Amino acid sequence: MNAAALDTQPSGLRGSKATPPVTEELRRRLSGGPPGDRLRGWITVAVVTGFAAVLRLTGLTHPKGLVFDEVYYAQDARQLLQHGVEWNIDDATGSYVAHPPLGKWCIALGEWLFGYNEFGWRISAAVAGIVSVALLTMLARRLTGSTMLGGAAGLLMAMDGLHLVLSRTALLDIFLMVFLLGAFYCLVLDRDARRRRWLTAMDAGVDPRAGFRPAFAVPWWRIAAGVLAGMAMGVKWSALWFILLFIVLLYAWEYRLRREVRAASPARDTLLDETGWVFAFGITSILTYVATWTGWFASDAGSYRHWRAEQGMSEPPVLGALHNLWEYHVSVLEFHEGLNTEHTYQSWPWQWMLDARPVVFYWSSDVDCGAERCASEVLLLGTPLLWWVFIPALVALLWWAASRRDWRAWAVLGGAAAGIAPWLLYPDRTMFFFYAIPAQPFLVLAVVFAMGMVIGPATASPERRLTGALIAGGFMVLIALCFAYFWPLYTGQVMTYEDWHARMWLGNNWI
Repeated sequence: MNAAALDTQPSGLRGSKATPPVTEELRRRLSGGPPGDRLRGWITVAVVTGFAAVLRLTGLTHPKGLVFDEVYYAQDARQLLQHGVEWNIDDATGSYVAHPPLGKWCIALGEWLFGYNEFGWRISAAVAGIVSVALLTMLARRLTGSTMLGGAAGLLMAMDGLHLVLSRTALLDIFLMVFLLGAFYCLVLDRDARRRRWLTAMDAGVDPRAGFRPAFAVPWWRIAAGVLAGMAMGVKWSALWFILLFIVLLYAWEYRLRREVRAASPARDTLLDETGWVFAFGITSILTYVATWTGWFASDAGSYRHWRAEQGMSEPPVLGALHNLWEYHVSVLEFHEGLNTEHTYQSWPWQWMLDARPVVFYWSSDVDCGAERCASEVLLLGTPLLWWVFIPALVALLWWAASRRDWRAWAVLGGAAAGIAPWLLYPDRTMFFFYAIPAQPFLVLAVVFAMGMVIGPATASPERRLTGALIAGGFMVLIALCFAYFWPLYTGQVMTYEDWHARMWLGNNWI
């Protein structure tokens, strides 16, 4: 807010004596650190992201051919390029599909650029995985205020087997995760921007205790979060749980801000000031989601595209198409609710947290390793030592959230819950381990926060921090060694049957 704007404000707005003594605390929290630390931060992001890129791009075309659900999604992506909708080749009609089209359009982009081959249909997933590592590194650095912990978060994500395999396979879930992670990061940036806005206003003399607020401003980061949330919904509907979480966080953070600046009526002001923008966030998400169906709208052959006409009803422009799309959604919802066909590699949410039931994406014993029996497998398995510390890390984070009332801890716990807990509501549905990938960034953040607790605050003694840093460093080394040990299983490397079987730590649960 500039001086000219101040002159137009009512009496009582200006005057530094009336400003609450909270500006320095806000300024400290919003500080990006010294220029040298910011430079180290960007270097860390670049190095960690480069490391993740090497892991995801090396040997991307192996295994050859379509593996696991690439049989569906890579081919659907090809049909999207040719017809604008998923296509039933046998009878030349639009195919009935159970997921929105955006994830398949992402795969199609790679096929359009590089052709219908292994590299073409997998490269988009690899890019999504690489981008998510960069996003998590920046997010963790912002949340912890530590470049070292930010780098640790990115490295842990980069060295997680679940994330790696999904980054090297043309499935939808990696796109769902990266859009949700991007939306959450935008909300954190929106939180910072709103606080800077209040800080600037209070520096200029605005007194929240007298009921005054900063001047109107569009929360662009919040709008960006809405776009990304809508794109996530355009990949899979399970994004809805995160959107509900984001709305709760928006209200909670804005209420807390008004408490911090000592507004006269923080709850009332939050509802009056923010409900319109929360509504805008929701509308942006909905409009973005509908836009992901553009190919379906432009086609005359998409499944349910002319449902009203088929039922003998008129089909007015726009509204008729929207009604057709609604009926399509009702049908898909019924399909998902009734999806209970048994599958060899199905699992339940409690098993995800224990890394107890991975998914075989590829298997071949018809390979040569120089021994009598050989094997090549791509196994969707989280890096075991990393996944087995997620539950203790969440318990530690819950203690921290409750004892310190730390907004960061509650937000991370909310993200982990939004990715796992809703699936508990569908005990009869067929589910797979890769459904857990949207929660994975938040689980990694829980581990990073636990590492920060071990290292201790900046005010701790040098001995305490050195000991904690050595413990955290040792943990990172163990994760790296575990990841390297399972690397052949993540990438389909040829090995002796004995070497393969030695990696089946949980026996038949992993076979």
